Amino acid sequence: MSSQRQRIGLTGGIASGKSTVASLLAAHGALIIDADRIVRELQEPGGAGLAAIVEAFGPSLLTEDGRLDRAALGALVFADTEARERLNGIIHPLVRAEAAARLAAAPAQQLVVEDIPLLVETGQAPAFDEVIVVQAPLEVRLERMERDRGMSREQALGRIKAQATDEERAAVATHLILNDAGLPELEAQVDRLWAALLSRRSS
Repeated sequence: MSSQRQRIGLTGGIASGKSTVASLLAAHGALIIDADRIVRELQEPGGAGLAAIVEAFGPSLLTEDGRLDRAALGALVFADTEARERLNGIIHPLVRAEAAARLAAAPAQQLVVEDIPLLVETGQAPAFDEVIVVQAPLEVRLERMERDRGMSREQALGRIKAQATDEERAAVATHLILNDAGLPELEAQVDRLWAALLSRRSS
């Protein structure tokens, strides 16, 4: 067995089922380092991310109780490319530093999967030995976003178009999970993926 930990990344477009795959991997025994969860923690009161956001964009993004108004921030950066780039420049280095610390702290034999929604968009794929990409048909994703997130079809399409394409993600994938046939089939794919990851780790 290699003494150096293999870096495994997990990504997928919005509403592709990536979070479900992460949960299934966790059930197998993987430690999931969730970039979105780290972002939320950094943006809590007292967090380094919140302080930096307020410094960059002003206190109008705070609620009355001093928490981040996520809806206001989302509206701001989704409509303004420059603002989004400024926000990414603040948050991404903090998230990467925290993820690296968690990876370093994990037990040596622990299989760790880094769940990074924007792995492709932020150019991180070359840093990983394995890249798991979850995909689902466009219409399925749109229906999920309308049903589960209360988005209009126009809003949902806008979010999808703001991310990498399926082709761009597939180009960096070492493992491609197609979430297009229901949960039992998804579970079977993750079972096979887990076996492959363990096999590669032992080789």
